Amino acid sequence: MVPTTMKTTGDVKWILKSRIDITSYTDACDRIQVLAETQTSSYIIAANVHVVMTGVWQSEYQKIINEATLVTPDGMPLVWVMRQLGSDSQSRVYGPDLMLAWCERAAEKNLPIYLYGGTEDMLKKLTENLNQKFPTLEIAGFYSPPFRPLTPEEEQQDCDRINASGASVVFVALGCPKQEQWMARQQGRINAVMIGVGAAFSFHSGEVKQSPRWMMQLGLEWLYRFCVEPRRLWRRYLINNPMFILLVSQQLLKHKFQRQQKQA
Repeated sequence: MVPTTMKTTGDVKWILKSRIDITSYTDACDRIQVLAETQTSSYIIAANVHVVMTGVWQSEYQKIINEATLVTPDGMPLVWVMRQLGSDSQSRVYGPDLMLAWCERAAEKNLPIYLYGGTEDMLKKLTENLNQKFPTLEIAGFYSPPFRPLTPEEEQQDCDRINASGASVVFVALGCPKQEQWMARQQGRINAVMIGVGAAFSFHSGEVKQSPRWMMQLGLEWLYRFCVEPRRLWRRYLINNPMFILLVSQQLLKHKFQRQQKQA
C-alpha cells in the first residue's frame, strides 16, 4: 500500500467530495520520481469534470479517486473552482502534457516506462513518436488489452508482464472510469507508479488531433471533442457538464457563505 505520508503531501481542495491536489507539472513529476525510484505501487489520476461527476454518480468510484496517491486538475473547470476555493495560483495539470513532462524526466533519470491501453497500431505509432521526441527514453514494453472485461487470470498475466519489464511508471489509457478502476485493482500487485492518461495515447500517436490551445485555456476543449466525436461523447458533455455547473455553484455559494460567517 502507498504510505499515508505520500497521500497527504501538499494541500488539497474538495470538489463535490472528490479530492483534487494542489500541484504543478514540476511538483507532480517530483512526487512521481520519489515513488518510481522506490518502486512504490501507487496510482495517479488526472481528473476532469467527467471524472468528478462519475464520482458523484458512483460512490465506489469516488472512493477510488480519493484513495489515489495524487489527483491532478486535468480540466480548466476544476482549476477555476480550485481558485474560487482559495488556491489562487493553481494551474492546469493536463494528463497528456503530464505524460510528456514525465517522459522527459524519465529520460533524464533512466527510469523506464510501460504503455498499457489503446490498439496495437496506436501503441506502435506512440512508441515511435516518443522515441523520436525523447531519444534516451527507455520504453520497457507496451500492451493492448482486449476491449472487454478481463478475467482474473488475464489481469494477473498483465501484472506479471509489467513487473517483468522492469518499468517504474505505467501509463494507462483505458478511458474513464475503466482505467481508474483497473489501477486501483492493481495497487499492491504492480511494482510501479500507474498514471491514468485517458486520450493521451490517441493524441501523442497522432491518431486524434488535440483541440487548439486557445480553446483549452478557455475551457472549451469539451466543445471541440464533442464536435469531433458527438455520438461517443454526447452523454458525457450534455448531461454531466450542466449538472456539474449546478452542483458546483451550490458548493461555491456555501463556501462563500461560510467564509462571510467567519469574517463577521
